[in-house]
Amino acid sequence: MDVISIQLETALLEDDCSVNEIYSICRGKYTFPEFLRADLWTCCLVTHKTDALSHFDEIYDLPFQKLLRQDCQNFIDTLGNDEGDKISVLSDIEAILTFYCKNRNLKYESNNGWIETLMPILSLKLKRTEIYNIFEAIRDTFIPKDNIKHGNVYHVFRLLILYHDPELCAVLDTSKITPDMYANQWFQSLFASTCQLSVVLPIWDLYFQQSDPFLVFFLSLIMLVNRRDEIIGMRKDDKTSIIKFLSNMPCELQADDVVDFCSLAQFYSSRTPSSFKSEMLNQLFGQQTSVEEPIVMSQALCLPVSVYELIENTSQTKEGAVRFFLVDCRPVDQYNSGHLATAFHLDSNLMLTEPTSFQTAVQGLLRAQRSAIDANASGEHLCFLGSGRIEEDQYTHMIIAFFLQKSTQYVSILSGGYAAIHDYFGDGMFDCLEDHDFTRCLVCNKPGAVNRNQASNLFHRHSIATSSPHQQSQMKDKQQPQQKQQFDLFSKLSFAMKTKTSDVKSKLFDYIAHPAANSSVPQKQEEVTERHVSMSEKNGKRYRNLPPVFGLDEDYDHGGNENNEFSSSDEVDSNRVNIQEYIKSMPELVQSFKCQEVQINGAMYDSYLILTKKRIEVIRDLENGMGKVSIKRPLSNIVKITAKKRYRDLITFKYGAHDENGENLIITDMDRFLIPNSQEATKIISKYILQQL
Repeated sequence: MDVISIQLETALLEDDCSVNEIYSICRGKYTFPEFLRADLWTCCLVTHKTDALSHFDEIYDLPFQKLLRQDCQNFIDTLGNDEGDKISVLSDIEAILTFYCKNRNLKYESNNGWIETLMPILSLKLKRTEIYNIFEAIRDTFIPKDNIKHGNVYHVFRLLILYHDPELCAVLDTSKITPDMYANQWFQSLFASTCQLSVVLPIWDLYFQQSDPFLVFFLSLIMLVNRRDEIIGMRKDDKTSIIKFLSNMPCELQADDVVDFCSLAQFYSSRTPSSFKSEMLNQLFGQQTSVEEPIVMSQALCLPVSVYELIENTSQTKEGAVRFFLVDCRPVDQYNSGHLATAFHLDSNLMLTEPTSFQTAVQGLLRAQRSAIDANASGEHLCFLGSGRIEEDQYTHMIIAFFLQKSTQYVSILSGGYAAIHDYFGDGMFDCLEDHDFTRCLVCNKPGAVNRNQASNLFHRHSIATSSPHQQSQMKDKQQPQQKQQFDLFSKLSFAMKTKTSDVKSKLFDYIAHPAANSSVPQKQEEVTERHVSMSEKNGKRYRNLPPVFGLDEDYDHGGNENNEFSSSDEVDSNRVNIQEYIKSMPELVQSFKCQEVQINGAMYDSYLILTKKRIEVIRDLENGMGKVSIKRPLSNIVKITAKKRYRDLITFKYGAHDENGENLIITDMDRFLIPNSQEATKIISKYILQQL
């Protein structure tokens, strides 16, 4: 056996083997050995060991039972098995699909991909109940649930084609060929309907270990991109022949091509804005009976990007990461009333009133983008920004259409426009927006908006409240908001966005480490004795008159780093550790969560958040299953866990203690993470925090 097989076999011997451990061994680059495939699929997919089929009454009385049985028989007849095997397989398929329909209250339809999805699982030679559990997990986790004509899944897929290859998308659109006409079987069976079994098995190996349900979109995208020249060359052929060619493309895939095929899909995924995934996850995946407020993608002009992703990616420097060049298309009067410092202004009115000036402005935009890319200050991904007002954004859409007609790659639009940016920063807009004038800003003056004079004063009072007693005394005496100590996250983000030079990172961390040196407020020297609040000193006051430990707040973030019992990444052991061995050796381990650590400069690191009964630790994933501990915190120091209302997987852990009077809570430090399915993680962590009281 090779080294990977030995490591996988060893991992499976552990009682708590998980998909995270499987991925740390294979890294999305190795398929599973045949003799371990059944156990590894079960480990990656099945989170419960219940025998669901034990509830099946063995009564085959569905209204469409005859159709289901006939389709099963027709499919079995295409197999080369002997008669005894065919009868056994037929019995298993009909029983599993009958119970699945009854259990989920679903209707079976011919050519819905269910039978084809079962075939790779049946090849594992498992018990019927194990086959059902894997089938159910695949359907719930990886197969989009609206595989219908003109369903959202195909609108999203078309937007991805448009994003990466607008010329190819235009050819298909001109021929009136929509993705549901050729990719239906790809999505509803994860290529099991169109690829040979020897190809499907390794594709699914790589798919399941990565746990990314959206990978099917990028696998399908690669199918098209690899044959783009042939497809474009067929633009004058009849529609039927083009659809047939597209539908049969996966049939030519060979087993030796699978690893490269999936690696290319991962590359394209990394070159795509990711916020559409969080927006559409519950819409596209999950139990077929799930009811969600519908998001209609059919009218989307291009791929939408969330304001969170736009802002957080501003300081992204990792090679290959998505970096945006922001184009503000609002009229000049709106732009001059407030804008991001990094935005290039392209007045949408010019397109209609002064076409020549518009063309000149476009050339200036492209030159500015190229200069920004050369200076490593921006990226090649164009994100267009409107006002967020429907009546005005039609002009922004005209500009986007202009660029798409020119076959411009990587075109996206900011969801919610300038209003979303305005709301995202909240009172922090005074530090983050250039030339913001609340008297002329349309968002500030819309009906029901908070008076900006009041907001400015509130923001000033908030800064006073979260400063030290010595700072509070000075600031109250001065009563000058422009001289306040700037500890909030938005000030730091603004600094990063406005500077855009090679020394941004060092200056930003210097600011965080020595905030007083960057403040215009004169500081008096005084001795400060740093200490912790011990368990005996809490006296039940820690959570008095405070919101719950976990809440969906539009929270503010504060700098500083007190002398905690445990500390952040600069002070913990930086030696490399084997991630899975380290997690298993943790005393009083409760659970670990795969996440991304989000730093103040926007950098994001793949990590593992580990919860024990008394503390949390974070291991930053390096390579080859190795990592380093970046954060250690006692649960008793966590005073609040917050999430953005619109970005619920962005979780902030805040640390602090009460002031000397025991009434006001002083936030001393924070950590921020992107945690998939964060509600489960925060619920468990909050439970153990409360046990520390």
